[in-house]
Amino acid sequence: MKAAHVTKFDYDLFVIGGGSGGVRCARIAAGHGARVGIAEARFWGGTCVNVGCVPKKLLMQASEYGALAEDARGFGWESARPTHDWAALIAAKNKEIDRLEGIYRKLLTGAGVTVFDAHACFEDANTLDVGGQKITAERIVIATGGHPERPGIPGEDLGIVSDDAFFLPSLPPRVLIHGGGFIAVEFAGIFTGLGAKVDLVFRQPHPLRGFDEDLREAMTEALIAQGVTLHPNTTLTRIDAYGDARRVTLGNGAVIETDLAFFATGRRPNTRGLHLDRAGVSLIEGGAIAVDADSTTSQEHIYAIGDVTNRINLTPVAIAEGHILADRLYGPTERDWNFAAVPSAVFSQPPLSTVGLTEAQAAKHGPADIYVTRFTPMRHTISGRTRRTMMKLVVDQASQRVVGAHMIGEDAPEIIQGIAVAITAGATKKDFDRTVGIHPTAAEEFVTLRTRTRVATP
Repeated sequence: MKAAHVTKFDYDLFVIGGGSGGVRCARIAAGHGARVGIAEARFWGGTCVNVGCVPKKLLMQASEYGALAEDARGFGWESARPTHDWAALIAAKNKEIDRLEGIYRKLLTGAGVTVFDAHACFEDANTLDVGGQKITAERIVIATGGHPERPGIPGEDLGIVSDDAFFLPSLPPRVLIHGGGFIAVEFAGIFTGLGAKVDLVFRQPHPLRGFDEDLREAMTEALIAQGVTLHPNTTLTRIDAYGDARRVTLGNGAVIETDLAFFATGRRPNTRGLHLDRAGVSLIEGGAIAVDADSTTSQEHIYAIGDVTNRINLTPVAIAEGHILADRLYGPTERDWNFAAVPSAVFSQPPLSTVGLTEAQAAKHGPADIYVTRFTPMRHTISGRTRRTMMKLVVDQASQRVVGAHMIGEDAPEIIQGIAVAITAGATKKDFDRTVGIHPTAAEEFVTLRTRTRVATP
């Protein structure tokens, strides 16, 4: 443990924000002996636990059961498609989220962190107003996350954002989703799977801008196969009320009548109301807090981690940043995380997962060997459902290191997590080739890709 020292401040470290990153930072710092306080005005666990990753995956899992019941007929099970009770699902979801939020609070108090259920903002560089109480801290961490944005069009108040979707009183028969990113694609699958008619409107030719192009094309095919109506290369221009329904006008002139307009067009860092100017903390374009590689802001004793910095906006990354920072400030040693190849997943239907470089990114560094396979999963050769799996390896030609792996198909996130370990360790294509597969699985395809599909060049 780093040597303790006498300080004139109320706390050695104060964390603003009780999401995953802030909670981890506070817990680890307290474990190293620091006097730590943390404030959260909304809910413990942040977006991920309350209105993000966790409840969204629960809804996604719920949406799969109807199709699974239909799939079962191909295997000899005779049953009618079950009906769904939206209110029962939301009640079950709420119960689980309440349990998790309680766990976050217990983790903090158990570690000796002083917890404030209050809004915190800066009075000066070392002084905070925490629910009306003046508190000083030697070091301060900002971990306030982000919030969903509305598109800035006439009638935007007639639609909802992702936070609202978890508390709808009933399932709308028709849903129009505006956006082509993680949230849009995931909720398109959720609502469709639960029985709604879904229109998905997005600016690009394919959803999921920034992902590997083969994945994007495969996602387009998967959404169509699931029954989602796609409206690519356009956007929303206005929304009008039509009784209890909504009339949505698109940029191409089309008008769509729907029961719910859902905006999934991006998120913005939560910096409003922090009074960062009083502390001399600088922002960058888009309202994110400017930080260096060590998460230090323009003030050397103030730090920012997670989505509020708009770097890699993923919960495990925020957790890693918080842990690294606490270790660096108060611990005897620092853990080494690899941010060069961060795996991620889209919990669509089927799910998509990726780690490392896309084909286009790899080609910028030199020729890359590309291996691709597409097939119908064994389950659906019997179920009859139209669902395809695509798997892809990107290999640096000069070193033969595997620098990217991409998959859309059942269990993709579970499979790619293991592949991410191999890529982080620097595995080569030869290492993949000499690994014995597990048969019969989809995962074995990653170690049996022998024939190069093409070479990607700059």
